[in-house]
Amino acid sequence: MFALLQVSWLFNPTRSEITSLDSGNIDDTLNNADVALVNFYADWCRFSQMLHPIFEEASNVIKEDFPDKNQVVFARVDCDQHSDIAQRYRISKYPTLKLFRNGMMMKREYRGQRSVTAIAEYIRQQKSNPVQELLSLEEINTLDRSKRNIIGYFEEKDSDNYRIFERLANILHDDCVFLAAFGSVSKPERFSGDNIIYKPPGENAPDMVYLGSMTNFDLAYAWTQDKCVPLVREITFENGEELTEEGLPFLILFHMKDDTESLEKFQQEVARQLISEKGTINFLHADCDKFRHPLLHIQKTPADCPVIAIDSFRHMYVFSDFSDLAVPGKLKQFVLDLHSGKLHREFHHGPDPTDVAPGQPLQDIVSSPPESSFQKLAPSEHRYTLLREKDEL
Repeated sequence: MFALLQVSWLFNPTRSEITSLDSGNIDDTLNNADVALVNFYADWCRFSQMLHPIFEEASNVIKEDFPDKNQVVFARVDCDQHSDIAQRYRISKYPTLKLFRNGMMMKREYRGQRSVTAIAEYIRQQKSNPVQELLSLEEINTLDRSKRNIIGYFEEKDSDNYRIFERLANILHDDCVFLAAFGSVSKPERFSGDNIIYKPPGENAPDMVYLGSMTNFDLAYAWTQDKCVPLVREITFENGEELTEEGLPFLILFHMKDDTESLEKFQQEVARQLISEKGTINFLHADCDKFRHPLLHIQKTPADCPVIAIDSFRHMYVFSDFSDLAVPGKLKQFVLDLHSGKLHREFHHGPDPTDVAPGQPLQDIVSSPPESSFQKLAPSEHRYTLLREKDEL
């Protein structure tokens, strides 16, 4: 069976419109595509070889639904030939299917079945309208206020303002609910022209108004992303692998589920001390009961919560004490000590000489810090292959 699939792909490489990406065409191809599904593969990988004919047939099926070449693009990257592209998108397992919208890679990769039907249906869902149209402003009173809602009020649907809004919704609809009202329905909210508001979770949370240019995509995207993607996210068993694939270490608050006070303090200090570190480390919170195993790695139990720790994917490091969160700059220094290597160094060799009082001998610490508890979730070619073997064959 495998030999037939391999032969079929080798001798029929042009039977569908799969675009082979390289450093010369990748940006133009992805930037001009409403939606692009990219297969990152390696020829030596058996599962990559098995996916090729399925991916090609799914492309043929979708082409009938969306004949415009820029509506949906199916593309592939040979990661052995183009290791620079694989590194750019942090690809470390094969095959990996990544979704792009207008050139922007979505954080959630495709994890469904590797079948023609499943892939085609996934693309149809991605092409569905991400904006819910409001036919009456009364509908706003029935919004699910446990979610993050972005509402746009526009004079016309056929306008540059709405096209920017629709593009934002396409990219961020997994994180926010996008709604829009037009014409006479939206008129009461358009006293100063088209506008966008954000309704945060919570019945009494105040609205926030976008004050930037409606046609400046970069500005509108930065504002909307800030509202839709919280600075401190919850890590769960469902999203743990996705978070590790972002390639950033974790700063985690372990807290009991009903302990919202500790979470609020942590969120406030992260925003106050660490906003400049966004992009170098992921700020997360986790349920102590659900994540007992990581706590055991640092010799803690739910009874010790709240606990703050860093997981570097090599080791775990514990913040001195939760009460020290209020000490100005201490949480930031904890993160800076990770980046400088000080945390790892001190676990092996004791405090740096500059941190030791005159005449005080250096401690001869030879034990290693606890191993990463999330390392098993991190991208691993071997683990990925085992998953594919179990789930897809």
